Amino acid sequence: METPPLPTCRSALFLDFDGTLVPLAETPDAIRPDPALLPLLAGLQGRLDGALAIVTGRQIEVLDRYLAPLCLPAAGEHGLRRRDCSGRLHGRACAMPAPLLQLCHALAQEHPALLVERKPSSIALHYRRAPQLAALCLDTLTRALQRWPQLELLQGKCVLEVRPADMGSGMGTGKGSAIAAFLRESPFAGRVPVFVGDDVTDESGFAMVQSLGGMAVKVGVGRSVARHRLDSPCTVHAWLRQASLALAAQTCAEALP
Repeated sequence: METPPLPTCRSALFLDFDGTLVPLAETPDAIRPDPALLPLLAGLQGRLDGALAIVTGRQIEVLDRYLAPLCLPAAGEHGLRRRDCSGRLHGRACAMPAPLLQLCHALAQEHPALLVERKPSSIALHYRRAPQLAALCLDTLTRALQRWPQLELLQGKCVLEVRPADMGSGMGTGKGSAIAAFLRESPFAGRVPVFVGDDVTDESGFAMVQSLGGMAVKVGVGRSVARHRLDSPCTVHAWLRQASLALAAQTCAEALP
């Protein structure tokens, strides 16, 4: 993979959050965003005329707590819900089967290092504090989902997430579909998409932007369809700072008579 070139004034920038903008932590609420992140994102959003969105597995409401006072366009829960540039929310919460939630809680009670995260439309089972339980968690949820064909299992970094499946609707429910929806709207429409992410759940977004002639950037190690790579969230921040400076210079140059 190659080091990515910098976004231009014609880019639409889509950024994952955990593992991309902030380092992964032992639990979802243990992250510590760099204080420089907020002004960096605000500056980039302004220089891209608003064409910047966060595309994350987190709930949008939780993301907002970390990015306040910014209120950016965002896709949450791996694309199940989306907030456009005008603030309008798309997507509805889908109740998870109670027996499935009970199963996850029972597993966590038996193995206290596991963490169950209940989202409006999904259930995430985190095993970062007990990676040796990965096979047990996967086997348990895989067998359980045989009862609910309308659900699918996403595998991320030390996390398994159960969520509604596309079920052949053609509308899609992943990050790639969320990015495609943004690109049909102002101020993203007509721009070249750039997506930066770190996990398996970002692969649909990588494939989407590259199919449209855009750029996908994988953060960290691991196989990926992305053609570009950055080493870590720290490297992502440095790349974004360079992009912000370059975009500012392009704006100044275009403003000259």
